[in-house]
Parts: sequence; C-alpha cells; structure tokens
Amino acid sequence: MTVKTGNKVEVEYVGKLDDGSVFDSSEDHGKPLEFEVGSGSVIKGFDDAILGMNEGDEKEFIIYPAEAYGQHDQTLVQNVPREVFPLEAKLTDGLLFEAGLPTGEKVPVMITAVDNGVVTVDLNHPLAGKMLNFKIKLKKIST
Repeated sequence: MTVKTGNKVEVEYVGKLDDGSVFDSSEDHGKPLEFEVGSGSVIKGFDDAILGMNEGDEKEFIIYPAEAYGQHDQTLVQNVPREVFPLEAKLTDGLLFEAGLPTGEKVPVMITAVDNGVVTVDLNHPLAGKMLNFKIKLKKIST
C-alpha cells in the first residue's frame, strides 16, 4: 500500500536543525507520530514528504520555512510593559511560554529581552525561518 491523501499513518521521526541539534523526535514522545495525511495536522512539507511512501520505507528530507513555520516576521517582535506579566513571574531571555489570543487559540511566545520595565517578546513560532531536516520511517498505513 502506498500513502495517499486521507490515509492514516504512523511515522517514527527525528527532526534536526542545520546545526545538527534535535528539535523533536518520536522517541521523545515515546511512540510514533500518528496523523491523517492531508488533514493539516502536520506542517505541509511533512505531509507532502509522506505521500508515495510504502510501509517500512525510510527517507531523509529538508523542509524549507515556506512549507514549515514560515519566515521570521520582525513585526511579530513586540515590546510590552512588564506589568502585563504576573508580578511573581521570573522573566528571562529565552523563556518560552504560551499566550492566549482573543480567538481562544494558544501560541508559543519567547522573551528575547527584559530591560527597564519593558519585555521584548517574539510571537513567531520558535522554528520560523529555519530549515528542518527530517529522517523518518513509515511504520504503518491504514485507511
């Protein structure tokens, strides 16, 4: 059976950045990634790479930012007053947290600087602008 849109698949994977550091893997989660191909539940480049594979196939590929989390958008880097955060929060450069949008959606936010009562936050996805290198093994295909 060859993977096509609508199939459910189980995939073991390791995702690395260009510097070789691992940003995610199925081993970290203790089980293969399961998703429906073409449903939008994974980034487009990952979805596209699975198409045409057969059970047991292994593959290495690169996903460019346009097919992953997009380019880094400088307009999404904002300065906000320290008072917006809970008083007891220890705010440091590199701190990643989840913020709620008015729509109810939650997005990852990273603090990039804390200076004189102003906190600089980056609302881009942490992997925005990065090329993602994957090694995958297709474990199972089902309809």
